[in-house]
Amino acid sequence: MRTAFLLPLAPLALSWGARAEEPVLVTTDPPPIVESSGLDVSFKLEPGLAIPLTAPQSEVFGLGVGQSFKALFGITSWLDIGPTASFLLLSAQEAGAESGVAWGFGGGLRLKTPHTSETFWGISSWIDADALYIRTGELDRPGFSVGIGASVPIGEDRTFWVGPFARYEHVIQIDRDGFDNHDAKVLLVGLTFEVGTGVERERPAAEVRIVEKEVIKEVDVASCPDADGDSIPDSIDHCPDVKGSMEQSGCPKYEKIVVKRDKLELKEKLFFEWDEARLEAASFPVLDEVVTALKENKSFKVQVEGHTDSTGPEDHNQSLSERRAAAVLEYLVSHGVAQTRLVSKGFASTVPLEPNATAAGREQNRRVEFVVSFIIIPSESAK
Repeated sequence: MRTAFLLPLAPLALSWGARAEEPVLVTTDPPPIVESSGLDVSFKLEPGLAIPLTAPQSEVFGLGVGQSFKALFGITSWLDIGPTASFLLLSAQEAGAESGVAWGFGGGLRLKTPHTSETFWGISSWIDADALYIRTGELDRPGFSVGIGASVPIGEDRTFWVGPFARYEHVIQIDRDGFDNHDAKVLLVGLTFEVGTGVERERPAAEVRIVEKEVIKEVDVASCPDADGDSIPDSIDHCPDVKGSMEQSGCPKYEKIVVKRDKLELKEKLFFEWDEARLEAASFPVLDEVVTALKENKSFKVQVEGHTDSTGPEDHNQSLSERRAAAVLEYLVSHGVAQTRLVSKGFASTVPLEPNATAAGREQNRRVEFVVSFIIIPSESAK
């Protein structure tokens, strides 16, 4: 039987400088609106359903459609003025009859709740009135329209608005011989679509919620010591004696170990014979890479730590952990690492990784750990 010794692999991180906590301003609600000093301009479309209200139009025509276009210029936050163009198309009730068509041109004014209002979700109610010149067939007629509606803003900047409307349009019939001289009256209902200059918002005040954010301070790499010349400063280089890459924290790429600031971590288990201090052959590839790392990083002085679980007498476990740590040390020395760079120590079950109450925990605790102390070894004694 054989017992497995496992080193947990912790996450590997590399940073180019010291880290610090820096406050960042964060707001959860949009900042308040401030009055704009510029001209407020908007354009509005009003597509809708047209309904003739009185005879003779209601007897000749059925439902139709209407469309108006308005350009609005803000005189105050409550009052807009501007030109209007409109179009009406009423369907003929009898087959073969002509549809009713009317074109209107004019202008008027609109009273509205200011677009800067913060009440009722920013809804802007409005009422307007227009004086119109209306062309129907070959006839020119005066007319007027009165509309009412409400719009809601789309987006925090309130550039786009949408909402329902109802409009009464009245075409005045001038007395003419041979014509029905009743005025034409039409109701339109539909949706308004408006686009404008939007609103200006106040910059967030300093009294806002503070969220801590981790930032990386800049480091002048050129002025930092770099013993191995790999452009990674010694202060953050995990392997300052041998060239490596930033992805490997300044170390060469090792397959079975990870070099950290304070230890070598094994990616694979070490195997010993059951209740013995003799290494099994399955452990050799891992230890061979440890040898390579120690030869390349000549400043490392390594303490080999042996651990066991809590099963059995404590004296026996202490002796076993010491002998297994010594066996690892002997393997490293026999493969060319100077003994002066190595120290072994047994901890038995006094430093468990996991609780010893379960089999899985006891398996985790049977391990050998390498702790790197970064003590510089004189070059004449290093191999």
